[in-house]
Amino acid sequence: MRAMVLAAGLGTRLRPITYEMPKPMVSVANRPVMEHIVRLLARHGFTEAIANLHWFPDLIRGHFGDGSRFGLELSYSHEEQLLGTSGGVRNAAGFLGDSFLVISGDALTDIDLGAMREFHESHDGIATLATKRVADTSQFGVAITGSDGRIQGFQEKPDPAEALSDLANCGIYMFRAAVFDFFPAPGASAAAGEGDPPGFADWALDVFPRLLEADVPFYAHEIDAYWNDIGSLDELRAGNLDALAGELRLELGGELREGLRSGEQGADEEPPAGPVLVGEGCEIGDDVRVDGPAVIGGGARIGAGSRLREAIVLPGAELAPGSVVVGGIVGGRG
Repeated sequence: MRAMVLAAGLGTRLRPITYEMPKPMVSVANRPVMEHIVRLLARHGFTEAIANLHWFPDLIRGHFGDGSRFGLELSYSHEEQLLGTSGGVRNAAGFLGDSFLVISGDALTDIDLGAMREFHESHDGIATLATKRVADTSQFGVAITGSDGRIQGFQEKPDPAEALSDLANCGIYMFRAAVFDFFPAPGASAAAGEGDPPGFADWALDVFPRLLEADVPFYAHEIDAYWNDIGSLDELRAGNLDALAGELRLELGGELREGLRSGEQGADEEPPAGPVLVGEGCEIGDDVRVDGPAVIGGGARIGAGSRLREAIVLPGAELAPGSVVVGGIVGGRG
């Protein structure tokens, strides 16, 4: 089974960070979030993958190259114009083969892809969608299922009082190639707006409704793994702190310490505490105190006398001397 990593989106909800980089390159635990996904694929035996690119494509190509240093063969599908959530997949259909995985390159998860594939191969449906129970359905599209897991319908961000399901669609799919038979004809997408290319298509508005209308079986695979779509600055911060807390399986980038203090420490002063992840090549001035959980990205510069607690300092960011950051995210241009 080959995989497609979706990496073409603009990441508008993570602005201003994504004014300077694509969302898949935003750092979680001192590695781009897409790197965690690529490493996840390799751990589960995927050897070939393709990523679609659009926004700052050279940053992604430059980091991942051919994928060999991450344990798989990675190729790319460049989109001059965005083709939508499913249009980009159709554009790579020649690579994907008879059965394939589609996974977001800008979400954080440690899903057991082996278990999902086992379920996918156990039924005769055209697709398997990973789902996870959530407390607040108003933030997610949810799948309505029968007792056998077959999908019967969807609701888009329903109020919890009106929700018919609490199974959030995680945007992680396994398909059989026959799914392409249910795509809209070029230029006929219900989701396309003015200026979108003819190949534009969307899973939720184009493909999944056609499967339901044709009574084609497809199924939900409920997971209990960690999943965070890093859809906002608050979720980006939560993903970093959850990684430090060991709530998901991933590889941290840098050295994990129990608090950080540079320079001399007064005899009566309590030592800093809490996990602090320090990336490579950091410059930390004198008399800096960092109480965890906190992340200091690679190449960051922390000015003398600064105080940080529950802070995320992204790679390459700079803090002026005497800065105080509590519960914030500090970005940079490089």
